[in-house]
Amino acid sequence: MTLPLSDLAAILPELIVMATACLVLALEPITPAKRKEWLAWLSLGALAVCFCLTSAQMGVHATVFSELIVIDPYAGFWKLLLYAVTGLTLLMSLAYLKEERIHQTEYYGFLLLALVGMMVMVSAADLLTIYLGTELMSLSLYILAGFKRADGRSLEASAKYFVLGAFSSGILLYGISLLFGVAGSTRLSAIAAAVSLRSLDDPTLLVAMILLVVGFGFKMAVVPFHMWTPDVYEGSPTSVTAFMAVAAKAASFGAFLRVFLEGLGGLKANWHTLFLALCVTTLVLGNVVAIVQSSVKRMLAYSSIAHAGYALIGVVVAGHASASFEVRSLGLSSVMLYLAIYAFMTLGAFTIVAMLRKSGLEGDHLEDFSGLAKRQPVAAFLMLVFMVSLAGIPPAAGFIGKFYLFMAAVEADLAWLAVVGLLFAAVSAYYYLRVVMVMYMREPQTSADLAPRLAASPVMTVVLACALAGVIVLGLYPTPLVSLAAQAVLALK
Repeated sequence: MTLPLSDLAAILPELIVMATACLVLALEPITPAKRKEWLAWLSLGALAVCFCLTSAQMGVHATVFSELIVIDPYAGFWKLLLYAVTGLTLLMSLAYLKEERIHQTEYYGFLLLALVGMMVMVSAADLLTIYLGTELMSLSLYILAGFKRADGRSLEASAKYFVLGAFSSGILLYGISLLFGVAGSTRLSAIAAAVSLRSLDDPTLLVAMILLVVGFGFKMAVVPFHMWTPDVYEGSPTSVTAFMAVAAKAASFGAFLRVFLEGLGGLKANWHTLFLALCVTTLVLGNVVAIVQSSVKRMLAYSSIAHAGYALIGVVVAGHASASFEVRSLGLSSVMLYLAIYAFMTLGAFTIVAMLRKSGLEGDHLEDFSGLAKRQPVAAFLMLVFMVSLAGIPPAAGFIGKFYLFMAAVEADLAWLAVVGLLFAAVSAYYYLRVVMVMYMREPQTSADLAPRLAASPVMTVVLACALAGVIVLGLYPTPLVSLAAQAVLALK
């Protein structure tokens, strides 16, 4: 359904989040230390309002601001997911920042600014608009990655992320400039029209396509553009790591799919093979290197790379020329379903890591989980559920996500790709279940100084409850989310 919307009404959620971010940053210097947590609750209230507004727009299809922004169910799906992830990250951060003694509330402002950038990315119908949203997201994340200013690893993570991020942004902008030279416009509709008039072997189009793949590949952390991921994830505050691993990846995939399906859909024959190669190499490296990690945060970082590889299976199916429209739609909706499920299980795992403390520091090494089942049986059980889900073992939601991706590959006559994904899912079970083995089969540390403790709090409990509910409910009854993703896919041309 297409409805007329005024420009400002269409982007009201973005305006609310931006206004809240600016208000938080303005109030931070004059807010007493004991009252600063109210800025986080203010941010959560703004997200709740935006969630309701975006839900009301799910049946709308409109373009605003001279066709630079599109309001449709596809953008709405990603926005709803981003609101949920940001809200849970805010709750996790309330307790985590206090525990790390870095409770400075400009953190919440930068988190909201990153969210605005992500909302622009998934709603944009113009490459320069997508670029601006990407830069707003990235600049905010550079700052958040280095938020533990007294920790050298955090500063190193911020510096590495900034340098490599700036490099990838330059490559992305160069690709956009080439497409502008071809189409005379940066709008996706104009680019699609220009591509349809040119040969598939046009060198300018091929170079531009490759440059866009490199630029988006960095944001999505796919091989070989993943080099920043382990160090940045390990050094950043854990709440920021969780946000980057889930929200930034989801927004990047959302923008990436719109660009390549709506703008460069005429080049499917070229980018299908390229994405197929990226998919396989990402699955191989992400899973194999995760096996040898002793840090749980680094293991989850390589796991995040591997999950990007699984999501690319759906992208490959969506670009498969010989597949029917229904199968290509299934591939695309399976990507959206998978990333939504991935959000809950990854946030849950990182929340357990953030809660584990050892000698006043974060206990993120595998040995810190030794005997956790005897010391903290509830936390160990929750970590067990999240690890099982990440491994794709039923009845957890991770199995449903992988099932739909593999089913789409089989329907597209890419059964061999489904087999590859299944084999590496079995490999991933080793390093996920190793965490479970350490928690349940090793004795806990007897020394009071060496034994990690669990920094429990009501807000952390809420985050874990939401993550657990997402993993269990979506594993047993995924139909509503499957239907929502299928309806959102129809909005793409």
